[in-house]
Amino acid sequence: MEFLVFRLYGPMASWGEIAVGEARHSAIYPSKSAIIGLLAAALGIRREQEELQKKLTAGYWQAIKLLKAGQVLKDYHTAQAPDSVGRFRYRTRRDELIHGKERLGTVLSSREYRTDAQAIVAIKALDAAPYELKSLQQALQLPKFHLYLGRKSCPLAAPLDVQLITADNFRMALDAYVLKDLLIDASEWQSDARWLPKDKLIHYYWEGDLQGFSIEDAEFNFQQVQKLSRYDMPSSRRRWQFSPRSEYLWLHNKEVS
Repeated sequence: MEFLVFRLYGPMASWGEIAVGEARHSAIYPSKSAIIGLLAAALGIRREQEELQKKLTAGYWQAIKLLKAGQVLKDYHTAQAPDSVGRFRYRTRRDELIHGKERLGTVLSSREYRTDAQAIVAIKALDAAPYELKSLQQALQLPKFHLYLGRKSCPLAAPLDVQLITADNFRMALDAYVLKDLLIDASEWQSDARWLPKDKLIHYYWEGDLQGFSIEDAEFNFQQVQKLSRYDMPSSRRRWQFSPRSEYLWLHNKEVS
């Protein structure tokens, strides 16, 4: 079985949760919508191309190995813009201030980010997959659109280092991925082990079933797995609508093993 595996790292990331009112919370790990959005951007698929977006969403399962959850950063955000009731098309900020002066409104929000978070992502193609994993690999290496970690203000800070890995299940694929240091030929004091250490408790998240993640062994037992529900399955990119999705979580203490 083949998996597409890559690394996500940046100084800031935002993995959106349900947004109510002014609060814009972030999960500690990448959402389904974020990963599918990353693939769509690499392929050059726009948000208004609803059918292609839906095929991309339904065609793949994902698994996440969260190496470092990072720290929470909160930003009090203000944005001002005229409403869209008028027929005038605002092309510049000057147009908004002059022609839309009477329609200006300010939106206040508190936004969360994760700083110095790092995760490994594995993608599995289903029967309905619109693209082969090799095509996705090539697209991620030469993306059509800008790639970012949840928000446009959160660009990647390290190469994705996309690899095709043959393995029996998600866990084997994630663990077989060789994570390269951010700096080439770094000295000991510049190493990732010092500046970007892994969390003691490694989080594994995945779609599908228990057997698709791993067989039971001395470390992994089905009784240790939690089943989660998350509203991150894109149903409409244009209207920003999301559906619930089930996934599993296994916590692994690397020091115990």
